[in-house]
Amino acid sequence: MTTPLQVFVTGATGRTGSLVCQKLQQHPQQFTLRGFARNSEKVQQLFGTKDNFFFGDIRDPKTLIKALEGCSTLVILTSATPQMKGMPQPGMRPEFTFPNDEIPQVIDYQGQVNQIDAAKASGVNHIVLVGSMGGTNENHPLNSLGNGNILIWKRKAEQYLIDSGIDYTIIRAGGLLDQPGGKRELLVGKNDTMLINPPDGIPTSIPRADVAEVVVQALLEPNARNKAFDLISQPEDAPGTVVTTDFVALFAQTTPGL
Repeated sequence: MTTPLQVFVTGATGRTGSLVCQKLQQHPQQFTLRGFARNSEKVQQLFGTKDNFFFGDIRDPKTLIKALEGCSTLVILTSATPQMKGMPQPGMRPEFTFPNDEIPQVIDYQGQVNQIDAAKASGVNHIVLVGSMGGTNENHPLNSLGNGNILIWKRKAEQYLIDSGIDYTIIRAGGLLDQPGGKRELLVGKNDTMLINPPDGIPTSIPRADVAEVVVQALLEPNARNKAFDLISQPEDAPGTVVTTDFVALFAQTTPGL
């Protein structure tokens, strides 16, 4: 009988992170989950227990190193979150900002660097990083939110992971949907080509649940290692599409490098 993979998930209480944790918990013979979060009350609310959860801050490497002890795999699901500045005036677009200590440079770059360095020091041999499409375009609208350049900092962190020497899987998701997973055909690409020329003009989006499933499958499939790719889905009702169940074939379409 094989020993379950010890998987450490950061951002465990986020909307996608919690789905990844729940999927891992459903397969105890394959995975042992260790979650990492800042808020213990939120963990209790989401999972009904604090067992196997560690509490700390990705900005503090010391809390990461202790929590990562004994884990073979790290899944990074942390991200800076913009906040709306008050209520917008009628007819005006809302403005966004980031708390001073939670700007993308701190969370999406340095926070991820801290995680990668801690994983390397702890003997982790595989890191799955969930990022966002759009990082090839410095003028992408997301970069203007709070003047945070969030996609630029995410892209720099991805390069740092590739250069770390640890096996990596970088999943750059399209627009995230709070819809059921397992009902769509998934599509992979590279360098935002599907943003520039969407296949058949479809929305460049994907349910969070499908992203979570790809994360879990990447932990199991050797051909997902040392790959970086964009990920979207066909609309659920698109004619002629086949729901993705063969993840070996999906990962075979992906390539190494940023």
